[in-house]
Amino acid sequence: MLDAYASDPAGGGEPLGDFAKASLVRELAARPQAFSVLAFDGDVAVGLVNCIEGFSTFACKPLVNVHDLAVVASHRGQRVGEQMLVLVDAIARERGACKVTLEVLSGNRSAIRLYERYGFAAYQLDPAMGQAQFFQKWLD
Repeated sequence: MLDAYASDPAGGGEPLGDFAKASLVRELAARPQAFSVLAFDGDVAVGLVNCIEGFSTFACKPLVNVHDLAVVASHRGQRVGEQMLVLVDAIARERGACKVTLEVLSGNRSAIRLYERYGFAAYQLDPAMGQAQFFQKWLD
């Protein structure tokens, strides 16, 4: 599932590397702050959400970040993503989280519609300061 998502334009358009393919399940399982939600159609996985628990310093409570959310093309538009987010919310509440966060590419309009319909909104503390932006810096 994750390799198909990574290969999709919304996931970067490149398949996972060999190391990630060989190690990802083991590495995620070794991290108690990580959890995944899968959606199935019969025996076939059709959706995946990978989440990582973080911490909100302002709220002084855990938060859950949706790190990956993917639905296979054949099942998009069938509310699979929304159903998985319902379960993510339930797990986040069990963990005492104050919020669920995620990042999305601005060109991924269908995902943005899902997130907005489900209650997500762009993050800002003060409208005068604008919306938060997501940055990254790769470490060698």
